[in-house]
Amino acid sequence: MTNTTSPSPLSRRTVLSGALGLAGIAGLAACGSGSGAVPGQAPAVSAGGGATGYAGPKVALQFWNGFTGGDGPFMKRLVDQFNSEHANIAVSMNTMQWADYYAKLPAAVTAGKGPEIGIMHVDSVATNAARNVIQPLDDVATALKLDESDFAPVPWKAGVYNGKRYSIPLDVHPLGFFYNKTVMEKGGIDPEKPPMTADEYMAALETMKGKGVEGHWASPFPFTGGLSIQSLIYQFGGALFSDDAKQVLWADDAGVKAVTWFQDLVTKGYSAGKIAQDADIVALQNGRTAFNWNGIWTINTLKEKSGLEWGVAPLPNIGGQKAAWAGSHQFVLPTMRTSDENKQVAARVFLNWISTKSLEWAKGGQVPARNSVRDSAEFKALTDQETLATQIDDLHFPPAVAGIGDAMPEFDKAVNAAILGGQDPKTVLSDAAGRATKILEANAKKYGG
Repeated sequence: MTNTTSPSPLSRRTVLSGALGLAGIAGLAACGSGSGAVPGQAPAVSAGGGATGYAGPKVALQFWNGFTGGDGPFMKRLVDQFNSEHANIAVSMNTMQWADYYAKLPAAVTAGKGPEIGIMHVDSVATNAARNVIQPLDDVATALKLDESDFAPVPWKAGVYNGKRYSIPLDVHPLGFFYNKTVMEKGGIDPEKPPMTADEYMAALETMKGKGVEGHWASPFPFTGGLSIQSLIYQFGGALFSDDAKQVLWADDAGVKAVTWFQDLVTKGYSAGKIAQDADIVALQNGRTAFNWNGIWTINTLKEKSGLEWGVAPLPNIGGQKAAWAGSHQFVLPTMRTSDENKQVAARVFLNWISTKSLEWAKGGQVPARNSVRDSAEFKALTDQETLATQIDDLHFPPAVAGIGDAMPEFDKAVNAAILGGQDPKTVLSDAAGRATKILEANAKKYGG
């Protein structure tokens, strides 16, 4: 069965721009310590880390981000609330597509026209730190006495590059397991007991297949097939890269097992073949498939579908280890060509304030990075988000290495060749690993790694 529809309004691929290598657009002609680094930046300003507030003259701050989807209004409400509570700080939010954001920000910083505040995906932080596009934030962490005990360890550690902190985590957005209860019941399985182990999962797919239901449509695209396979690699005990990103590991045994398992969804008839981008989640909503692995933002998408009986759970443990792909939005402060102490202090006050208000942000389909917010009764009342938050210690990001995102398109090509083209998993993964290794070697020279 083939579905060729590709309804772009449902896609949240823009959330993944950093993860899918679009951040590399901004870094093609630049390097960390060479001629491509952002020149002439003002020295970092401690500004008291923003801990004591801001009592200076009124300042206007620009806040750039890529929240063009349903999460945008939630962030805008937070900005408006901040402005109402801080008469001497006016924050203006400039929203653009993530690809445009990552392309424009370095040029704006170089020209001295960059914003005072920004957001980055976690796998773009190291690259932009190496290029001096963003400034260290150790003063913020020190002033507020923030450490790993205040945040989930995975996103907190990810903000450190070359021994310095360059970002403060706002959230994590993990992959989750969404299921259509009506289709499950039609397929002969209990709609209140989603399968959570490898054996249960395959048994459920086989049972549904016997009822004429293709239970899990396997996307051949980065969104969501690539993210699903990344999760499976970690579950099988593997990794995409070595910790220093000098080795590409996705062609190892765990990677082959992961791609083979996903490919088998198609070859064994549990999935439609040659499906289009986003057809997997559309099929879930339209009652054509039962299971879908997708990002946490899917919660709000499904809530808008009137009459849909659905549920959400952590990813099933297929490989033997609990693990899931995740992204993370992290606050950054772009480098300033000219020092402005007032704006530096005010920007830190904003960063600190909004970081503590991430409960409202969670409603947009996120898991707060701050433990205090995630542990609050108010967040736990968001039962769907809280369900996926239970994966917080099992999430994985790429290493914090400059240029890491440039290698990921090679992985995505391998996934497409295996799932859409039916090619041998070991072969396509090995070929892709060879190409990615050359990219990482070039980036190590470019960024001084």
